[in-house]
Amino acid sequence: MQDKYMAYVGSYSYNGQAKGITVYDVDVKKGKFIYRCEVEVDNSSYLTVSHDGRMLYSIADEGVVAFRILENGALSRVNSANIKAMRGCHIATDAEDKFIFVSGYHDGKETVVRLKPDGSIGEVTDGVYHKGLGSVAERNFRPHVNCVRPTPDNKYLCAVDNGIDQVKLYRINKRQHKLELVDILRCPRESGPRIIRFSADGRFAYILFELSNEIKVYSYDGSGHTPEFELLQSISTLTKEKDEDAFHNAASGLALAPDGRHLFCTTAGENTVSMYEIDTETGLLDKKFTLPISGDYPKDLVIFPDNKHIAVANHASNTVTTFTVDYDKNIIVMNDKPHHIETPNSIH
Repeated sequence: MQDKYMAYVGSYSYNGQAKGITVYDVDVKKGKFIYRCEVEVDNSSYLTVSHDGRMLYSIADEGVVAFRILENGALSRVNSANIKAMRGCHIATDAEDKFIFVSGYHDGKETVVRLKPDGSIGEVTDGVYHKGLGSVAERNFRPHVNCVRPTPDNKYLCAVDNGIDQVKLYRINKRQHKLELVDILRCPRESGPRIIRFSADGRFAYILFELSNEIKVYSYDGSGHTPEFELLQSISTLTKEKDEDAFHNAASGLALAPDGRHLFCTTAGENTVSMYEIDTETGLLDKKFTLPISGDYPKDLVIFPDNKHIAVANHASNTVTTFTVDYDKNIIVMNDKPHHIETPNSIH
């Protein structure tokens, strides 16, 4: 494990209370953030770090912004690029850091952007609009691409569409760098798939459903001509599985622990975090707790590298809260006062 860690939190900046990205030094042993500075980005709704750890990419009003991560953890702006679409809500890079994939919630578009060898942002190579029913203003049945993430073997791209309840599966044409639709994983109507993550060994996929407040576990096999997903389990994110007021809640964040044996998710509305133990042989989940996070609208969360602490970005209460995880007692204990940060969206 490295000696030094940083935390980067993306926020909206339209109200003038935040600059965009807040940078923290991280005390891993104590599970605490130490404020360092803010970096200007117009409305950083999501950010990610390249697999090689050299670059940080952020959604911005102008498209996507690239920063170089300096040796001391500071950020140095490199360049930005227009994605020829409405502003994105999620970004991810492929395993080789050759492309960045932008999810478009507002226009239902996924965009492929080439990355240059130095990590800077290149040109747009493809963009695909999803099709659905309803008007632009409607929440359901109209395309809302919420998360685009490559499969662990880097063969396919999973585009999670929150509005039309589908995960579209694409292959990237290596010669033309274009997307080719190969299959569709159809989810229950008005379930609202939001995020997909894969197990440490790449054999299982976990999809968080915003409207039905559950996680579905799938097996994944990419060895054939097309990707294969098989549903194995559905498990609730709520304190009470059959809560009559469940429609007021919305599953929001999903994170896999570094040990590969625990999965965490947050649920807005009841404002909780749930922890699940992963059976590494079957991929199935066993819920261990659902507890309050002392904030409002937990939009994202992250697990510390030591696997012993978590941090939650509370969008509506303008805070980041940190906790120690007690795996023996199946509880979390707040270990620092809340950090004030305006409208936090994403934390890495």
